[in-house]
Amino acid sequence: MGAKDIDRIMSYYVPNESLFVFDCIPPRQYVGAKAYRKDFEDFFAQYPGPNKAEVSDLNVTTDGQLGFAHYVIHMTGVAKDGSKAEMTFRLTDCLKKIKGKWLIVHEHVSFPVDLATGKADLLSKPQGRRLRRIGT
Repeated sequence: MGAKDIDRIMSYYVPNESLFVFDCIPPRQYVGAKAYRKDFEDFFAQYPGPNKAEVSDLNVTTDGQLGFAHYVIHMTGVAKDGSKAEMTFRLTDCLKKIKGKWLIVHEHVSFPVDLATGKADLLSKPQGRRLRRIGT
């Protein structure tokens, strides 16, 4: 994220139109690597930086060919108008081992919502363990 290296970011995702992503901002979903790549391009145009992302509460489970991970990302960045942004969001990734490499085939990004106000909690604090891996 900090380097704004979209090619490297996208190297973690299946590179075809089978990729499916539920994002936390409109549109609700992206179908295909090209569409999700465009989302990152638009994001970096809106937040040219500097940007920083820190992962916490990572949990990975695999069975050898399929896996899933869930984690929290705390991100800070600077928008093109110079304003600073900070947000903490949750991710769940479904991964598949393809030609010996683990690739994300489905991703779900979300924020907790305060039901009393109907607004997203952009700065929620994670609870629980910091790092735990299960499986291979």
